[in-house]
Amino acid sequence: MSNPFDQLIDSYLDNNIGIDHQFLNKKLCNGLQQNIQQLQSDNLMSAAGIGNEEVKDSQQKMRGDKIYWMDKSHDNIYEQEFLQQVENFIDYLNRTCYTGINGYEFHYAVYEEGSFYKRHKDQFKNDSIRKYSLINYLNNDWLEEDGGQLVVYQNDTEQKIQPQSQTSVFFKSDEMEHEVTKANRSRMSITGWLKRI
Repeated sequence: MSNPFDQLIDSYLDNNIGIDHQFLNKKLCNGLQQNIQQLQSDNLMSAAGIGNEEVKDSQQKMRGDKIYWMDKSHDNIYEQEFLQQVENFIDYLNRTCYTGINGYEFHYAVYEEGSFYKRHKDQFKNDSIRKYSLINYLNNDWLEEDGGQLVVYQNDTEQKIQPQSQTSVFFKSDEMEHEVTKANRSRMSITGWLKRI
C-alpha cells in the first residue's frame, strides 16, 4: 500500500524537484489562509530579510515578501495540524531515504501585488543545517497571468510551478537555485526547511 507522502518523494527522486498537487487537504489550506489573513489584519507579518543574523542585509532588494514564523506554542488548530504533517513527513523521509533530518522551521509568507524574490539558494553560506526546502501553496484559482510562479533552475533548464492551493514543492536547499516571479495578486504560502542540526 502506498504512503500519502510517496508522490512528493518519488517525484523528487525522479527529477530532484518533488511536486505533489494534493500534499495539503483543502480544509487545512482554507484554515491556513484564514490564519494569514488574520495575521495581516493584526499587522503581525513583517518584511523578510536575506541571510541569518550574522550576515543579514536589512537594505536588500532581493525579496519583497512578508513573513510570520510558525510555532507549536501558538496553539492554533491549523498550524498544529500542518506542523504535525511536517513531522510525519520527516519521519517517513528518514525511514525510507535515511536523510537524518532532526529539525525544521516554517513561516507563513505573503507576496503582495508587485512583490518578487530574485534567483537564490536557500542554504546560508555560513550555516549548512538547512538540507531540504518545502514550499506549500495556499492560493485558490491561480492563473498564469497572476504571476508569482516559482521558477526552479536545474542544469540548463528551468521549471515553472504555479502556486496553486494544496500544491507542495520539495528540493535540496543547497542545490536548487530558484526565484519567485513578480506577483500580480496577493500570493500566500508556507515555506520552510528540513534541518540536520
